[in-house]
Amino acid sequence: MNPRLRDLIQQLGEAIHESVIESEQIAGVVQNIRQHGFDVMLMLEATIGLNDVANAEPGSDGQAGDSTTDEDGTRFTPHDLNFLKSLRISVEGEEPAD
Repeated sequence: MNPRLRDLIQQLGEAIHESVIESEQIAGVVQNIRQHGFDVMLMLEATIGLNDVANAEPGSDGQAGDSTTDEDGTRFTPHDLNFLKSLRISVEGEEPAD
């Protein structure tokens, strides 16, 4: 992996970490949990996917021609559908996961 790209991904991870640390909403919920007598250990996992758009063929990134349109006109790419499926969320019109 390109060292510059590695640095950018590390910066993204640090930015996500800082966002969580500085979130007043998260701090409030953690404080409420502690008031109920529990210690909190928060571990988050982030998956960062990269697509090289400079070398992609048209339609190969799931952005054009290879998408599903929901009844309200929302367009889902194969990446969107895989993400939703990983969260156990189904989209009407798609075949259910086995």
